[in-house]
Amino acid sequence: MQDMRIGELAARAHVSTRALRYYEEQGILHSERTPSGQRVYGEAAVERVRLIQHLFSAGLASRTIALILPCVDTGHAPPEMLSSLHTERDRITSVIADLEQARQRLDQVIELTEHPDPEHCAIVRDAAGRTTAIAGAAA
Repeated sequence: MQDMRIGELAARAHVSTRALRYYEEQGILHSERTPSGQRVYGEAAVERVRLIQHLFSAGLASRTIALILPCVDTGHAPPEMLSSLHTERDRITSVIADLEQARQRLDQVIELTEHPDPEHCAIVRDAAGRTTAIAGAAA
């Protein structure tokens, strides 16, 4: 297939042209330029953009993606990069655990709200009072 322009690549990769320009600014996607300055991409750019999208959806920043892509191209990742990726996964796992705890607490509040009784209402008021006092002290 012949080279494609930015609009065609955007349509085929299901991203905006703005995203493609951003990827170029970050050095994670490359194009050739026509004599009139228009961007043109080879067929491989479609899969490259899909890979970039996958890496973004994994929570990675563009600067990290810029470090990973050469490893993908060569099939070799240095140990420090793998260590960094494991650290990021551990951070995400911790955030997920915190969110799961928050969801459990919210479920308890919903249960207490849907089925109030005098004992639980006092507990919720006391907990809310402590939270308000803590927030007031921090201000």
